[in-house]
Amino acid sequence: MTRQDGNGFVKCDFGHLHWGSNGAAGLLLSDPARGVLLQRRAWWVHHGRTWALPGGAVEAGESPREAATREAHEEADIPPSGVRPLAASHVDHGNWRYTTILAAPIGTLSARVKNAESTELRWVRADEVAGFRLHHDFAVAWPGLKEHLDRELVLVVDGANVVGSRPDGWWRDRRGAAERLRDELATLAGTGFADPALPGGGAWSWWPRVVLVVEGKARGVTPVPGVEVVDAESDGDSRLVAVAREARSAGPDDHVVVVTADRELRSRVEALGASAFGPGTLLGHLDRD
Repeated sequence: MTRQDGNGFVKCDFGHLHWGSNGAAGLLLSDPARGVLLQRRAWWVHHGRTWALPGGAVEAGESPREAATREAHEEADIPPSGVRPLAASHVDHGNWRYTTILAAPIGTLSARVKNAESTELRWVRADEVAGFRLHHDFAVAWPGLKEHLDRELVLVVDGANVVGSRPDGWWRDRRGAAERLRDELATLAGTGFADPALPGGGAWSWWPRVVLVVEGKARGVTPVPGVEVVDAESDGDSRLVAVAREARSAGPDDHVVVVTADRELRSRVEALGASAFGPGTLLGHLDRD
């Protein structure tokens, strides 16, 4: 198995010719101050002289996220450690799949043409992208990508409600159960997940920013990378509503999702513009991981 084992053309189930025997992926890097990073493809590559994203074939054993960040490093000199993935859009053509990784820069990033596959890199404001001569597939995908550009998924978890919905002996050690949930959420934040209940539906996956709200004997759980922990001093529901309100205020365009089975609480957070789904949905993903 070589580094190039993903290279090659594939005719998909729709009858179109695509590059990447294992599928392909691209990095949609967006900086609110500069716009999105576009790449003008060299004349000799597939769909040459059009504008699209840094990206390319997925290698065997490589995730689309790894492929997109690797290709961006090879083509645009963007280090994988310099970007933070937010979401992924998946276009499924049966035997071929393209994944767009939407990401934000960590700090200030510069980009430069690093190999012969592109002739120019340019930061373009989102409202101006459609005016460029775009790669056909990117032009088709762009309106849906633009809808979620610069938007983060904030997952606010009702710790007591989620822990209480899984009969694993949590009542003997409420804090220990909350810590186990925290660690599972940290894994989920790192791997990302897709669900029809999330923004974009099943064709999208997200790397969420997780806020775990704990109360009673579970208070005092320490945060870990990927999971912020908030103590509810008295009324857990009111603290959850406050956290959802703060998230909506801090990022008005972000997707705020509250995980709880409490109907009244769901109504209160939905009135703020957040959405909600039940613990069973979340636990299904945690147990799967």
